[in-house]
Amino acid sequence: MDRSKKIIRTSFVGIAVNVVLVIFKMTVGLIAGSIAVILDAVNNLSDALSSVITIIGTKLAGKAPDKKHPYGHGRIEYLTSVLIAVIILIAGLTSIKESVEKILDPTAASYSVISLIIISVAVVAKILCGTYVKKVGKEINSGSLIASGSDAFFDAVLSFATLVAAVISMVWGIGLEGWLGAVISIFIIKAGIEMLIETLNTIIGVRADKELTESLKEQICSYEGVYGAYDLTLHNYGPTKIIGSVHIEVPDDMTARDIHKLTRRISVEVFAKYGIILSVGIYALNNSSDELANMRACVEETVKSHSEVLQMHGFYVDEENGSVMFDIIVDFEADAATIRDEIISELSEKYPNYRFDIILDSDFSE
Repeated sequence: MDRSKKIIRTSFVGIAVNVVLVIFKMTVGLIAGSIAVILDAVNNLSDALSSVITIIGTKLAGKAPDKKHPYGHGRIEYLTSVLIAVIILIAGLTSIKESVEKILDPTAASYSVISLIIISVAVVAKILCGTYVKKVGKEINSGSLIASGSDAFFDAVLSFATLVAAVISMVWGIGLEGWLGAVISIFIIKAGIEMLIETLNTIIGVRADKELTESLKEQICSYEGVYGAYDLTLHNYGPTKIIGSVHIEVPDDMTARDIHKLTRRISVEVFAKYGIILSVGIYALNNSSDELANMRACVEETVKSHSEVLQMHGFYVDEENGSVMFDIIVDFEADAATIRDEIISELSEKYPNYRFDIILDSDFSE
């Protein structure tokens, strides 16, 4: 079964469980006059609606690329998550309004043993549902399913809190429903805000996963003739589509045929292992002169004397034109242009016969 079908099937399971819980909880809440149970039912209803939106988003995200959208429609899943987060926020804000009214004008709730049994069953059902949904989400790298699974566990905790309040009401006659409803509402709002922030960060663009980038560079550098991998960038076009690029450092006496075979092999094998569409660029490495190797070491020492510089790469000396080219990565907090000018000034004093061209790279990955 492909990824989209698994997401849809799992979402239908979530819908079925939540609809049943909504019916039972709403019935218990109305009979017992408990705002906490009613709000818990509303929360389950929003979960069911979220699953419906997940299904629609998955269907749209699975559309094939077209001329207008050559990278596919995978990012629709992120827009779906934004919509779900907004729904959760609205549910939370509505809930806290009702809870405050209940606190200001309390009405005693009337629970029965059957009510408590139904709430207990709901707790167990949400734990089982959450375990299943989260497991599937991790298997197929679906952020929406993982979030839904975590939310189900969260709902189980809230339902358990409602159960505790019901027991306290029955035994001691103390009504905590309004206060409990307020607490539930705050947690719902918090979950909605966190989901919204996480999804918006993904849409804006976040730093690539450190474990992934380190593994990628390790594999790339394992090929014979590759002396370094730099400028790795990864662009996410949905949970299952990543397109990126990298520069590799190779000896400057490699032929075009050898470079073609090497870069093609890297691209093919990276896609096979990681599912990443990777373009490979080239940095030439001076490997024919000990004098140039010593010059590189000296230049690198000068560059590293500036603590704000995180990395230097792409070093190449064009003796025919008297130029030295390399890239540096400067800490985001530093004034990169000023530091580059300082380095050029220092190196020009040491090597007056050369012109230094330094490109400022960005710190995209580890």
